[in-house]
Amino acid sequence: MPRLFTALEIPRNAAMSLSLLRGGLPGARWIDVENYHITLRFIGDVDGRTADEVVDRLDRIDRPEFQLSLSGMGFFGSKKPHSVWAGVTPHPEMTALQAEIERICQRIGLPPDPRKFSPHVTLARLKSARVDDVVHYLEGRGNFMTVPFIVPRFVLLSSRESVGGGPYITEEVFSLREAIRPELEPSLLHP
Repeated sequence: MPRLFTALEIPRNAAMSLSLLRGGLPGARWIDVENYHITLRFIGDVDGRTADEVVDRLDRIDRPEFQLSLSGMGFFGSKKPHSVWAGVTPHPEMTALQAEIERICQRIGLPPDPRKFSPHVTLARLKSARVDDVVHYLEGRGNFMTVPFIVPRFVLLSSRESVGGGPYITEEVFSLREAIRPELEPSLLHP
């Protein structure tokens, strides 16, 4: 049974910016560009009936699309670093979407996610990396930032049991409602 999780996809231009951060860190296993994502909710290994119920409930979500940007970098594992990540500029719609997915999972009977939602894009898994090396790597990259991008959908991804980092398979796509974008007034277009 594949492991399931919900996520936001990273558009190609932002993913290419992230890919430029690869290298220069001993003990890092870099995530492939096509596997970059922002995890919303880890669901785990579930049976087919539960997976179908998850898909059915997620398909009913009616939320607007929103804008995100990636900014800053950091690592998890203060004394024994285990991953390097790029940060996500917080957005209330992303937080509301994640909370709704969490409520749906709990209503289905899945246990609450024990981790606090901390939106990020994992760039590398670390094995035997020294804190000093990680800090040195981040020193020159901490001001990382992408241009904002629209998030038009979220996805249900699966992965095979592994040490993490993919490959991930898109099982389902859930569109977000197109937001009303203010049009430029004609007077602003032609002075």
